Amino acid sequence: MGRIIFHGTDENGDKVYTMGRSGSKVVLPAMRNLVTLLAGNEKLQDKVVFSNASPTVPLAMTFGGLFSRRLHIDFIGVPLLIKGAQQTYGNIISLVERTKNLAKSQQNLVEVLDNKDLEVNKTFS
Repeated sequence: MGRIIFHGTDENGDKVYTMGRSGSKVVLPAMRNLVTLLAGNEKLQDKVVFSNASPTVPLAMTFGGLFSRRLHIDFIGVPLLIKGAQQTYGNIISLVERTKNLAKSQQNLVEVLDNKDLEVNKTFS
C-alpha cells in the first residue's frame, strides 16, 4: 500500500502507474495536492489522471485480500483473489478505456475520476 508502481507506457506514449491505497481517504487528496503544486510551479507539464479502481473490486477479491494479506491464511485467500481477478478482468478493461476517453476530453492538468457510477459485478458468482 502506498507504493507507486510503474507499468509502462500505453499506445499513446502515456506513462501508466498504480498505487494501492487500501481504505485510506487521505492518499488521493494528498497526491492530487502534490501534483497540483508541481504543476503550479511549472515542474510538471504532463496531464495526470487519478482513476479510482476500487469500484471494480468484487467481494471475492476483498475477502481474498483479507484472508491472505491481513490474516495470512493463504489457502483461503489466494483462491478467492484468483476468482476475483477473473471476475473483474472485464471491469478493469472498461475502466481503462473509460479513463483514456475522459482524459482525452478533459482540459485540466490534474483530473480525478472517482468511478463510483461504474456498474460492476460484485458477487461471488
